[in-house]
Amino acid sequence: MSKADLLKQISDEILQNEICADLRDQATQLVFGDGSIDAEIVFIGEAPGKKEDETGLPFVGAAGKFLNEMLASIGLERKNVYITNIVKYRPPKNRDPSTDEKQAFLPYLMRQLDVISPKLVVTLGRHSMEYFLPSVKIGDVHGQLQTVDTPERSWMILPLFHPAAALYNGGLRQTLLTDFAKIPRILKQIK
Repeated sequence: MSKADLLKQISDEILQNEICADLRDQATQLVFGDGSIDAEIVFIGEAPGKKEDETGLPFVGAAGKFLNEMLASIGLERKNVYITNIVKYRPPKNRDPSTDEKQAFLPYLMRQLDVISPKLVVTLGRHSMEYFLPSVKIGDVHGQLQTVDTPERSWMILPLFHPAAALYNGGLRQTLLTDFAKIPRILKQIK
């Protein structure tokens, strides 16, 4: 089975298993992921927002525009990477996803990662970071490469602030750009 078929199977299972049916019922559609299924880098956010819910694509609103800028700053485009979220439906009024919602979607996210098999996982914000680094604060580890062992395999994780945070806190914009600039060097380091 091809990677595309495996990812479609995971997406279909989310629908068939009615994961977070309460979220699904108020969302327009599932927002599964977008980009290259052979990407060396996967970016993981927290959950879709209004624009993402409308289009079915992750990171297409204001935070997505900033993500695109940051990708361009290191010579990449969205088509070169894979972008997804832990939670695949928009929470009402863009509230933070709950712990239960994140836990419900986590096995599907991990299967997504297994299929794509990136060299580097970049978590965007604390919600996506918490699974891999549950006992740390993002302010303490942002921009620092972490090796995280899960039962399935070892992952190279780069925790970053969420692009939306830079939209509300201008001081984080430069921090994010500086952290992002480390990605090409980190990729070269990873065997």
